Amino acid sequence: MIYFSQAQVDALLLEDIQGGDLTTRALGIGAQPGSMGFYHRQGGCVSGTTVARQMLTSLGLTVTDLVPDGERARTGQLLLRAQGNAAALHQGWKAVQNVLEWSCGVSRYLDDMLSILRQRYPDGQIACTRKTIPGTRMLATQAILAAGGIIHRGGSAETVLLFANHRRFLADPNNWAAAIAQLRAHTPEKKIVVEADTPDEALAALHAAPDVLQLDKFTPEQAAGIARLAPSLAPHCTLALTGGITLASLASYLDCGIRLFITSAPYYAPPADIKVSLSPDAHGV
Repeated sequence: MIYFSQAQVDALLLEDIQGGDLTTRALGIGAQPGSMGFYHRQGGCVSGTTVARQMLTSLGLTVTDLVPDGERARTGQLLLRAQGNAAALHQGWKAVQNVLEWSCGVSRYLDDMLSILRQRYPDGQIACTRKTIPGTRMLATQAILAAGGIIHRGGSAETVLLFANHRRFLADPNNWAAAIAQLRAHTPEKKIVVEADTPDEALAALHAAPDVLQLDKFTPEQAAGIARLAPSLAPHCTLALTGGITLASLASYLDCGIRLFITSAPYYAPPADIKVSLSPDAHGV
């Protein structure tokens, strides 16, 4: 579970309710007790309920019937119920719905990708990048972990990843062995990950034996060719595919023999359809 601070929860709420709910105030119904339910119309892997509960309890509401992050909801299943006064219920409604719809969309998309991958490779894994939609990093991280994926890089200081943009600043950009040796010397606790943009770069990188080699925007045929050569050139190097890996394209790469895929696609998945029902008493939800 990802920890959300109270300040982060407040920020999610304040995107929508900094002035309260004008309609509720104008109608004079704010003090009436009521209940609110959030239902997953499509079903699928759930994410966002933990932070949704924090948001609703911050408004003084009582939350019950919570489906935990990472569980698979049935079509139409109730994800969580909140009870309290109508003013707080209406303030929490859209802010929480937005969190649930986006989060569940991400987790469902990645869950579908993992299902395709693990039909072929039960030990296969999908890592999601730090190229999230600005402002969604925490929710995205929670959604990826809920679906069973892993985080590629939490930030640029977390792992060593040698890009072409780094190599261009070196005296000899094509001297992979020297670059990798320097990285090992200065970051002895880290694995050395490098990225290749072409098959020739991939072969040159393999001769330098990095820990992980990312193949960026390779065709399935190019990736399969590198995968055939890698065991003899760098037997301890893990291969990963990145660039253009989506739910639609994943199946075309499964014959390459590579089991690690890196993607940003889940962050741009269609939002889940979350129905919200409010009622003046719990029996109506």
